[in-house]
Amino acid sequence: MNLTLPPTGRLLAAPRLPSLVLVLAALAALGTAFGSQYWGGLYPCDLCWWQRYAYMAAIVPLLPSALWQLNRAPRLISLVAGALVFVVGAGISLFHAGVEQKWWEGFTACTAPISGGGLDDLRAAILAAPVVRCDDIPWSLFGISIAGYSAIISVMLAMFALKAAFSTESVR
Repeated sequence: MNLTLPPTGRLLAAPRLPSLVLVLAALAALGTAFGSQYWGGLYPCDLCWWQRYAYMAAIVPLLPSALWQLNRAPRLISLVAGALVFVVGAGISLFHAGVEQKWWEGFTACTAPISGGGLDDLRAAILAAPVVRCDDIPWSLFGISIAGYSAIISVMLAMFALKAAFSTESVR
């Protein structure tokens, strides 16, 4: 029994494999996010949720081509749609990273400063404020926040999806 793997270039030739890898990567990103929330105590802000929604949305067009043997055109549409969703997710992540770095302001629901009149205004602002602010960096590694890593991962997944979609090996 021969258990050798095909050459690396041939991995993209397996029609369902790229979509399956992308779905599993999106699920891994979501699992990491929820794990860091529930076990690590890193609660998400509004923009963190938007990043999660992008990973969830990417699974939708990729799942059919990961589960079923599709013809070339539906597989191409699936991979390109998944890549576009990952690009949108990268944009959201980059925006969030910019808000964290104070390069630009986020939405007022995320970063509204408390200002104004008296004690009643201050109390109302505190009670209306989100639990987690989008412009705080709860965790970073090598100077890159979670939003920064999400942007990097999303771009890499988008590039992988496009390479798989337009690979000459996957034409079959």
